Amino acid sequence: MNSKASNHRRERILPTTPMTRVVRPVERFLHVQTASGAVLLACALIAVIAANSPFSEAYLQFWNVPIGLHFGDWHVEHSLLTWINDGLMAVFFFAVGLEVKRELVLGELRQPRQAALPVAAAIGGMLAPALLYWMLQAGQPGERGWGIPMATDIAFVVGAMAILGDRVPRALRITLLTLAIVDDIGAILIIALVYSHDLHWSWLGASAAGVGAVALLARLGLRSIPVYTMLGAGIWFACHESGIHATIAGVILGLMTPAQSYLSVSALGKLVDHADDFFRGDLDAEEERASEVSYLQRAVRESISPLEYLENALHPWVGFVIMPIFALANAGVAVELTALTAPVAVAVVVGLVVGKPLGILVLSFLAVKIGLARLPEGLSWRQLASGGCLAGIGFTMALFLAGLALQEPQLSSAKIGILAASAISASLGTMLLVIAARRPVA
Repeated sequence: MNSKASNHRRERILPTTPMTRVVRPVERFLHVQTASGAVLLACALIAVIAANSPFSEAYLQFWNVPIGLHFGDWHVEHSLLTWINDGLMAVFFFAVGLEVKRELVLGELRQPRQAALPVAAAIGGMLAPALLYWMLQAGQPGERGWGIPMATDIAFVVGAMAILGDRVPRALRITLLTLAIVDDIGAILIIALVYSHDLHWSWLGASAAGVGAVALLARLGLRSIPVYTMLGAGIWFACHESGIHATIAGVILGLMTPAQSYLSVSALGKLVDHADDFFRGDLDAEEERASEVSYLQRAVRESISPLEYLENALHPWVGFVIMPIFALANAGVAVELTALTAPVAVAVVVGLVVGKPLGILVLSFLAVKIGLARLPEGLSWRQLASGGCLAGIGFTMALFLAGLALQEPQLSSAKIGILAASAISASLGTMLLVIAARRPVA
């Protein structure tokens, strides 16, 4: 039975109230990736409009409001922008870690032969933009931002492919999504190796001890999400104080999340079959009914892997809260046509608009020619090149890396370049895919 039929049957069984009629459509909306891309785009536009309005100074100063925690003589205080970029984005990177783990264990990256093409494309799509940026900025104040044009924004790419519908072949969808995952891995490594600073080994040891505690408790079979949440918060704080960027803690914990369920679906079915007394209503005592319901709830929960459960639970928060807030806080920049000619902005645009598709196409072609990979059936080089243009949308991760790498005024120039390059890449990639869809694949 397909998911739509299953959902329809479930909704007929469950009691319907006026509130559920409102909540269910909202829940369906929150689990559609294209919707999160639309919300992210809207928040980016709001940030740009606000930063260029008469209220721009108040809007930009709002994100610098200090927020802190105080316990006696101990206190920690940062701006709202820092809490968003270092705190909320750690949850975003945790979700990225979950996605990477899923692809490594269950997805396209599990099969080396299938993963070879998107991995080669991703490597080319990281190296070429970084090289072009560095060539344009070598010896200049913006040189340290070479990592900015390396990553692809998966939310916007998914949204663009959804708009195009059947014009995007399934092989290209899988290739671009896997490419974006590998891009995220590359960005994570850059953050850890390049944009971390002044390591404090005591705090680094504390974060390592926290990671060890998580691994030990998982080995012992502890399944309490609140316990892991508290440990994760401690690991995040230790990473923040150690000098390694705090978002790395989210990635590590995401990669450590088990991808296998403790209870198989068949075992769950047997447990449900054995719960005859409960389903026939033969349990009279309230304590017995409560105990049976609690047991069945636990069994149902254990039939889903922690990775699948957390991905499903976090998707609305990441897509509709964290990323939009990040866009509101980071995309606000005064836009002037002359700013597009600033050296950093030009380097970012060249890296994303030219470097991305060029690197993807060249390294993919070489990988196929030497026999490391093969072009999937139904995918042409023309379509791959068009998808490479679409991969030049580097919004979220590019803004994040720009904030780590650059200071003003280069930071504002980089943001303008990111916005311009993402708009150009989205338009160019969409147009080329529409044109390529009109021609038969050889």
